[in-house]
Amino acid sequence: MGSESNRSGADRTVGEEEKKKRGELFEVPEIKFTKLFINGSFVDAASGRTFETRDPRTGDVIATVAEADKVDVDSAVRAARDAFDHGEWPRMSGSERGRIIARFADLVEQHADELAALESLDAGKHPAITKAVDFGNALGSLRYFAGAADKIHGETLKMQAQFQGYTLREPLGVAGIIIPWNFPSTMFAIKVAPALAAGCAMVVKPAEQTPLSALYFAHLAKQAGIPDGVINVVPGFGSTAGAALASHMDVDMVTFTGSTEVGRLIMKASAESNLKPVYLELGGKSPLIIFDDADLDMAVELAVSANFVNKGEACVAASRVYVQERIYSRFEEKLAERMKSWVVGDPFSDPRADQGPQVDKVQYERVLSYIDHGKREGATLLTGGRPCGQKEKGYYIEPTVFTNVKEDMVIAKEEIFGPVMCLMKFKTVEEAIARANDTRHGLGAGVVTRDLDVANRVVRAVRAGVVWVNCYFALGSDCPFGGRKMSGFGKDEGMHALDKYLALKSVVTPLRASPWM
Repeated sequence: MGSESNRSGADRTVGEEEKKKRGELFEVPEIKFTKLFINGSFVDAASGRTFETRDPRTGDVIATVAEADKVDVDSAVRAARDAFDHGEWPRMSGSERGRIIARFADLVEQHADELAALESLDAGKHPAITKAVDFGNALGSLRYFAGAADKIHGETLKMQAQFQGYTLREPLGVAGIIIPWNFPSTMFAIKVAPALAAGCAMVVKPAEQTPLSALYFAHLAKQAGIPDGVINVVPGFGSTAGAALASHMDVDMVTFTGSTEVGRLIMKASAESNLKPVYLELGGKSPLIIFDDADLDMAVELAVSANFVNKGEACVAASRVYVQERIYSRFEEKLAERMKSWVVGDPFSDPRADQGPQVDKVQYERVLSYIDHGKREGATLLTGGRPCGQKEKGYYIEPTVFTNVKEDMVIAKEEIFGPVMCLMKFKTVEEAIARANDTRHGLGAGVVTRDLDVANRVVRAVRAGVVWVNCYFALGSDCPFGGRKMSGFGKDEGMHALDKYLALKSVVTPLRASPWM
């Protein structure tokens, strides 16, 4: 396969080598794959165009990547269609597909150090955390659906009158998969793994900010024995490559994780093309409700991690924190003290760093504009609120906590997707539920209490796809994840995720002289 070497960065100094020996510096990885992956080969874009992917720590160019447009998407869809209509993948037994997916997972695990460093460089993440969390989740999904591939069953129907029936769950066809930039490897795996298990072929469009890990995954998929054309990867921009995939007449479904605005465009493209089913996991403005019987130290830690992990770049981040009035003052004091020890820094060179840079300049400026908006609306800054890059390089922002936030403020209503928390006070359970539901989103929610009756009441009343009790971000390959309202529909993870990639067919035959009905 034609790969490219695109080494980034200057030669390391003696000081950097010494830091690396002490485990304080991760080696910048070699960039091996920057072309489109179509029908089992790395190829240039038909137009010859490329785009730059940048290091969020500095703004410097990491690599130039082939830029797919409609012509390239057409080629990738043709390859996927041929692999599905005429190839061996959907015609294999489920156990054979599962064996190959498991081999794919083994290869990902073998290259986890390099992949984690690559993704961290591209997305501004801490390599050790990326390896443990992001690739831990990716491996979990690949292995879970490897095991699910031979467990896709229909059901027998006891029909009225003299007929018998059963259902078949068949692979849907060619899947269009559009993944975001905040958890690129995790999102690749949780969408590709069930599509593979179901027997589909697919075209994957990674986010233009973070295309590198998806291309590496494609290389490993071929090594694992996944036939040519089953996985195709087309880096490019949403307005060209993404739009072409969403509107393609030969794509049988689209799954997308990203913003609500883009989700609307994808649904429109489906309606105006072949009415392909669309599954969306969109924005969130998730509430974390902390009752006055909570363990205060635990609640503070939970609120910090639920907001600031991954630089706040998480659709399910608990960006609205409601604290019952009796403990509010103490919570606020402990939170302010806790944030003094939160370290923002280069995740490659500073082992103490809790938070790296925002993914790119656009997101950096977007988050800062929301912070300015909060100040103008009259919210009070408890902590943060400023950029903190060193020597005017990098997209770093201080972790920001606003108090005196009103429900009608922009910062309380709109998804910021950065390290910004809105801290608010409530009195009663009824008030907490009403305010938690006062949003157009419905992705996640959290409840912190020792009272089982209160927890059960809130869990059943809050309209969200997942509700955590005395924990947050507890996700796994065996737990369905997806939203309600304007946070989307359809599930990733768990056996429910297979439903997106399967068509349900009913088969009916007459019964002749049956002794029973």
